[in-house]
Amino acid sequence: MQSFGIGIIGCGNISATYFKLAPLFKSLDIRAVADLNMDAAIMRAAEYSVRADTIQDLLNADDIDIVINLTVPAAHFEVTMQILTAGKHAYSEKPFVLTVEEGEVLQRLASEKGLRVGSAPDTFLGGAHQLARAAIDDGQVGEIIGGTCHVMSHGMEAWHPNPDFFFQKGGGPVLDLGPYYITNLVQLIGPVKAVTAMASASFDTRTIGNGPREGEMVPVETPTNVHAVLEFQNGALITFGASWDVWAHRHESMELYGTKASLYVPDPNFFAGDVLLAGLEGEPIEITPRNHPFSVHNSQDGRGADQANYRCAGLADMAAAISEGREHRCGLELATHVVEVMTAILRSAEDRRWLEMTTTCTRPEPLDPAQATALLA
Repeated sequence: MQSFGIGIIGCGNISATYFKLAPLFKSLDIRAVADLNMDAAIMRAAEYSVRADTIQDLLNADDIDIVINLTVPAAHFEVTMQILTAGKHAYSEKPFVLTVEEGEVLQRLASEKGLRVGSAPDTFLGGAHQLARAAIDDGQVGEIIGGTCHVMSHGMEAWHPNPDFFFQKGGGPVLDLGPYYITNLVQLIGPVKAVTAMASASFDTRTIGNGPREGEMVPVETPTNVHAVLEFQNGALITFGASWDVWAHRHESMELYGTKASLYVPDPNFFAGDVLLAGLEGEPIEITPRNHPFSVHNSQDGRGADQANYRCAGLADMAAAISEGREHRCGLELATHVVEVMTAILRSAEDRRWLEMTTTCTRPEPLDPAQATALLA
């Protein structure tokens, strides 16, 4: 497999994750970074021994094949347009656009230029979620007819030093965390047919609890408490709750109800976790893991707990797909459909009506242990 020269635009916190994890994969060679703030680019470049470019110089660089777009969500569309126009493949953090129309523009431009656009999240490629996929595909659960999905907390203003954008238009729990959950639902069940929702913002302001701005008030400009029902094309009805107004809860991250059994799926924000199956007996039983490499603990979270973190897996799969002439799993069609589902949830709540989807997608191909191992260095 050929090695791809990688450039990064956007040197915020998430860029460090890409620098740390890209070396796990055989085809990714990060060579340069750029940022509107040149000082930030220089600092990040020095930290990881790469080149600091201006944005235009990075886009013009002959040694860069793929550019990772790590700018704020409101800038994703414009920056990805610049990447494609420069003749580079693009891989974006989520959500890769904020409207279906923007996604369709990128689809047309990428097609015209013969380029790829990929988008996080790639956590659905994790061993736990691929194990859940195998259980569904093998018929252990039967046909999925319903389920619940919850991502709830009291936001990130307590720990994030600059949480403003989380509470602005383009932020909120649906657009920030929804991609992990809805993308995983689509890869497990298939595309969404229609949605309905209600939403609110329970707090007008948030108080920063960390860093140099501690105590500063941040205005809330987007819904932070959203409850939706998703109808899938196969007929399944899934309840989806996304809230930053909740101090504590006891909901499972994801439960899927089939005609043969129920499936308990761990948090789609992470790669690993226990997958449980419960049938007539009622007691859930752990499905035997398949030694998937993306379930192996390789780091610790902020609380010191072991975790499996393989972010960059979707980027590595896209690079491999370019070499092999196949579709990549974190593709444009999937990402555009997920964006429509999320924005339709918010629009449905605002308009207080049911909305049919105008986009669809095919389920991404599963990633079995052997295929995942082939991506690793």
